[in-house]
Amino acid sequence: MKNAFIHSISVRVVPFLLAWLLRCWFATCRAKEHGALHKEAAEKQEKAAIAIFWHYSLVYVFYHMKSYSAAALVSASEDGDYIARLAQHLNFTVIRGSRNRGGMRALKEMMLCLRRGKHLAVVADGSQGPALVVQSGSILLASKTGSSILPMAWSASRYMTFNSWDRTAIPKPFSQIDYFYGEPFMVPPGLDSDTIEEYRLKLEEEMNRLYKTAWSHHNRDRH
Repeated sequence: MKNAFIHSISVRVVPFLLAWLLRCWFATCRAKEHGALHKEAAEKQEKAAIAIFWHYSLVYVFYHMKSYSAAALVSASEDGDYIARLAQHLNFTVIRGSRNRGGMRALKEMMLCLRRGKHLAVVADGSQGPALVVQSGSILLASKTGSSILPMAWSASRYMTFNSWDRTAIPKPFSQIDYFYGEPFMVPPGLDSDTIEEYRLKLEEEMNRLYKTAWSHHNRDRH
């Protein structure tokens, strides 16, 4: 009971403070977008887009996308409680779910958001990884809704890395951030399991190509 109470309080306080810290922190950085034509192409399409990115980049992606009317898929775990509340403080609508908990309900909510014209933000390699391996959820979602998938990645001239499975990265203050958009990725309707895997591999290849392009911009190989 005591632990639940502490968790409840910390979930309310920590993300609120972190959101304001990030706003001040990243305001010192210089950000440049690359491939903005791809973003504009996705925005001009009849249906809302599914923006995907690797888990390592989640913190800055949420900050960078805060001006959009978007919904974000966040893990239903206790750790996900903090990410969900942080996303809400950065103007996102939050959908909770993962492969092992509430996945089907989350899929239905995401489909509803897209049909109502709200863009989605989805972590390509999920909440538990493995890192830089695309999960099939975004392919299934795009096949069912007709929405395009917009790959994204960022790199920074100076950054810190956490000792986590995805090696979460956060740009350091006063760094140069380069934010890359890939070409909108289209998926045919009515895919079966074999074809879903085919498109999953194609998307993974594109995501990793964009990832390498982003970090080579600063002459770095993060992994």
